[in-house]
Amino acid sequence: QDDPVTNLNNAFEVAEKYLDIPKMLDAEDIVGTLRPDEKAIMTYVSCFYHAFSGAQKAETAANRICKVLAVNQENEHLMEDYEKLASDLLEWIKRTIPWLEDRSPQKTIQEMQQKLEDFRDYRRVHKPPKVQEKCQLEINFNTLQTKLRLSNRPAFMPSEGRMVSDINTGWQHLEQAEKGYEEWLLTEIRRLERLDHLAEKFRQKASIHEAWTEGKESLLKQKDYEAATLSDVKALLRKHEAFESDLAAHQDRVEQIAAIAQELNELYYYDSPKVNARCQKICDQWDVLGSLTHSRREALEKTEKQLETIDELHLEYAKRAAPFNNWMESAMEDLQDMFIVHTTEEIEGLITAHDQFKSTLPDANKEREAILGIQQEAQRIADLNGIKLAGNNPYTSVTPHIINSKWERVQQLVPKRDHALLDEQSKQQSNERLRRQFAGQANIVGPWIQTKME
Repeated sequence: QDDPVTNLNNAFEVAEKYLDIPKMLDAEDIVGTLRPDEKAIMTYVSCFYHAFSGAQKAETAANRICKVLAVNQENEHLMEDYEKLASDLLEWIKRTIPWLEDRSPQKTIQEMQQKLEDFRDYRRVHKPPKVQEKCQLEINFNTLQTKLRLSNRPAFMPSEGRMVSDINTGWQHLEQAEKGYEEWLLTEIRRLERLDHLAEKFRQKASIHEAWTEGKESLLKQKDYEAATLSDVKALLRKHEAFESDLAAHQDRVEQIAAIAQELNELYYYDSPKVNARCQKICDQWDVLGSLTHSRREALEKTEKQLETIDELHLEYAKRAAPFNNWMESAMEDLQDMFIVHTTEEIEGLITAHDQFKSTLPDANKEREAILGIQQEAQRIADLNGIKLAGNNPYTSVTPHIINSKWERVQQLVPKRDHALLDEQSKQQSNERLRRQFAGQANIVGPWIQTKME
C-alpha cells in the first residue's frame, strides 16, 4: 500500500496475465517523473477499454481485477503480520532465555522465593500469550502459503532468521532453559533452607558455648592457690577436677560447631567468612582453655605437693619444738630456783649438777638450730615457689621467736647461776673454816671448863 512502484508493477503484471494487455509502461518512470507521458498512459488505458469493450465484459474484468487485488492485498497483510509477529516473538525469546539461564545464587531464601514467584508469574502470565502468538504465527504462515499456492504465486520466504524452523529452534531453547531454571530454583531453595537451618544451629551452639566459656580464662589464670592452705588447695584441686570433667563434656559441642561451619562452607553459605571467623575464635579459645586447664592442674598438684612437704616440716617442727620448749622452761625454773645449803658438800653437789647441765647446752643448741632449720626450710620452699604461708604453724603455738627468746634467757641465767653457786661455795668454805677453828678451840676449852665445873 505504501509502495507505488510495487503497486504499479503488480497491476501491470495482473493486466498482462489476465487481460493480455502488454506492459507498455515503466513503473519507475511514472513514479519518478513529475509529468509522465500522457499519450503513453492514455494508450495503455485504452487497451483496458478495448479489453472491456462490452459492459458485461468490463464489469467482469473489473470484478476479476478487484478480486485479484484484494487477494494480493490480503496476502501482503499476512506477510507483514507474520514478519512482525515473528520479529516480536524472537525478540521476546532472545530476552527471556538469558533470564532463564541466569544461575546467580541469592543470599537469602526470601530472595530465592521471590525469584520462584517471578518464574511462576512468567509461567502463568507472560508465557501463555506467547504460546498463542506462536500458534497464530504458524496458522498465518500455513494459510498464507496455501493462498499463494492457489493463486499460482511463489511461496512466501520470510526474512533471514524468521523462518518457522528458526522460531521452533528458539522455542526449544526456551523450553530447555525453562526446565533447567525451575530445577535450579527448587534445588537452590532447598540448599538455602538447609543453610538457614545450619546457620541458626551454628549461632545457637556458638552462643551457648561462648556463654559457658565467659570468664573461664580469668578463672583458670587465678593464682588463688599461692595463699591457700593445704586443705584449701585440696579443695581447689577437687573443684578443678570437676571443671575438667565439664570441659571434656563440652568437647563434643566444639566439634559440632566446627562440623557445622565446614558444612556451611561446602554449601557456599554467603556469610561464610563471618562464620569461619567466629568458629576460629571458638577453636582458638578452646585451645587456650585446654592449655590453661593443664597448667592450672600442674600448678595445683605442684602446690599441693609443696604444701604437703611444708606441712610435714611443720609437724616435725611441732613434735621437736614442744619438748625443747618444755626443757627450756624447766631449765629456766631450775636456774632461777632458790637453794639453801649448810655444807660444802651440798654446794659442791649443786655445782656438779650445774656443770652437768652446762655440758648439755651444746647438744641443746644443736637441737635448737635443727628445729629452727626445719622452720627455715619450710619458709624457703614457700618463698622459692611463691607460696604465701597463712599465719603460724598450725600444729603448735611455739614460734621460732619464742624458742630464741627462751634460749637467750637460758643463756643469761647460766652465768648468773654460776656466780651464785660460786658465791655460795666461797661462803660455805668460809663457814667450814670457822667451824673447824671453833671446833679446835672448843676441844681445848671444853676439857678446861669440864675440870672447873667438877
